[in-house]
Amino acid sequence: MKRKQKIQLGRAAVSGILLVMGALLPLPELAAFIILIASYLIAGYDTLLTAIRNICHGQVFDENFLMAIATIGAIGLKDYKEAVFVMLFYLVGTIFEEYAVNKSRGSISELMDIRPDYANLLKDGHEEKVDPYEVAIGDIILVKPGERVPLDGVVLEGHSSLDTSALTGESLPQDVTAEQPITSGCINLTGILKIKVSSEFDQSTVAKILDMVENAGSKKAKVEKFITKFARYYTPIVVIAAALMAVIPPLAIPGQTFSDWISRALIFLVISCPCALVISVPLAFFGGVGGASRCGILVKGSNYLEALASVDTVIFDKTGTLTTGTFSVTDVHSLKLDRDQFLELAAYAESYSDHPISLSIKEAFGKPIDKSRVSDAEEISGKGVKSIIDGKAIYAGNSKLMRSLGIDEFPETESATLVHLADEKEYLGYISISDTIKKDAAAAIQGLKDAGVRSAVMLTGDRLAVAQKVADTINLDAFHAELLPGDKVELAEEIIETKKAKGNVIFVGDGINDAPVLARADIGVAMGGLGSEAAIEAADIVIMDDQPSKLSVVIKIARKTLTIAKQNVVFALAVKALVLVLGALGLASMWAAVFADVGVAVIAILNSMRALRTKNL
Repeated sequence: MKRKQKIQLGRAAVSGILLVMGALLPLPELAAFIILIASYLIAGYDTLLTAIRNICHGQVFDENFLMAIATIGAIGLKDYKEAVFVMLFYLVGTIFEEYAVNKSRGSISELMDIRPDYANLLKDGHEEKVDPYEVAIGDIILVKPGERVPLDGVVLEGHSSLDTSALTGESLPQDVTAEQPITSGCINLTGILKIKVSSEFDQSTVAKILDMVENAGSKKAKVEKFITKFARYYTPIVVIAAALMAVIPPLAIPGQTFSDWISRALIFLVISCPCALVISVPLAFFGGVGGASRCGILVKGSNYLEALASVDTVIFDKTGTLTTGTFSVTDVHSLKLDRDQFLELAAYAESYSDHPISLSIKEAFGKPIDKSRVSDAEEISGKGVKSIIDGKAIYAGNSKLMRSLGIDEFPETESATLVHLADEKEYLGYISISDTIKKDAAAAIQGLKDAGVRSAVMLTGDRLAVAQKVADTINLDAFHAELLPGDKVELAEEIIETKKAKGNVIFVGDGINDAPVLARADIGVAMGGLGSEAAIEAADIVIMDDQPSKLSVVIKIARKTLTIAKQNVVFALAVKALVLVLGALGLASMWAAVFADVGVAVIAILNSMRALRTKNL
């Protein structure tokens, strides 16, 4: 608990004790008056000072002014206990409000902890602790166990586990070793890492995330803007209405007293305080943004949460979004050897190649390669490789290579890349290699449908057969293949225009060529882990761990948040309207007024805190 909150709790306790003493103990009238006024000032001195300060600055009509004038008026009518109780309950409501805001801000402020304090710069063999802003591209830095990675780069030496939970929401550590890229903001857990910096701090992942978080509050949802405008006109109207209520009836109606109608006017003022609306609605969206960040989803503004609540169509890019963007062996078909022997032969044939396809075959083999068994490795341009393995010539490559060897009978397909193997005499079989579908891609599409999204579409520049296979595997509603970047933008715009009447359209992508579509869609979602910088900057929402299934999670968070905000608006207005009418008719006491103001605010604040809960979504 912060020092300010401890002081407020102490003030509330002292004020409460004095209120009980002044109200219940058999004290002389003057003593009771002094104790109650002391209780009032302890609970409300800051509210009174704020009201005076705001009046001096021309900001008259706010909740501080309403509370001050209502309680001072009650004291003028000698309703000391009511005045103290109103101010004390208002202080308690303020404590609740600050607790809720701090709770909501906590999940977002955890992200602010990713800002590095320093970098260990290696210069001429010496280590120097410097500000991250002083490190240039190409410099070498050292990150020790327990330290935060200060800048993006590539690991030159070392092996370690990284805590990426602040960035991705993923609790399991991730391993990193030499030649692998590393992202700023992670915590190095075990080994010492030597890193070559690839971007300046201003352009690093951590700097961009911090900028997103810091600016998220500036983009308000429509319902927030409505509440702000509503309060601007509502407060002066109720103050004028209360003033007229205090003066006109005693003058116009025979037998009515000023004291009775002033009391009603003061009750009217307390009831009319717009705290519940002004506080709880922004707090609900703040909680929604915080809840999403706990799941590794960065939302750049509450307006995007509001837009997510009414999504009709989701458009996906394929590579890096629904697929991993890396090649892997998906099938092995051998005519004579068993699977392991065939993979071994292929791995040895490709042992001297660094082509992504060769690397995927060697990764599938998964064992050390004894290069002494390989001789005369030769790359055949545009076709494949030839290697002498244990004195025997082995050919590995595409259909062109097979035909050049006089082999005419072998399988062909457009849905995957096939690496054929042959020796000098005969065809041996093939290995199927393709860009693998992400493990949660099918679950992502099903999750969207369960969330009420009516259409999931994929746009890709890949071959038709490859796109068809992905679409069938994960159960997409439609797909369009063999598209150029310009075609993607045109087709996305066509879909957006077609679906506009039914709901908002999301585009999810990760590449540089996706940036124009991300900016054009109602809501652009970027994959932050592997995604390009251009895509992340153009997007409205960033999924930090590259899991497309998080999309349905953030949609559910958005709908829950909007529901909570609307509940607060309806509940606060309904209760206030009822008690305002009763107060004007003289049927509501100051205690009812306190409930209609602070009580409703506390209930709405507690309701807003539900937006932080994301476990069961």
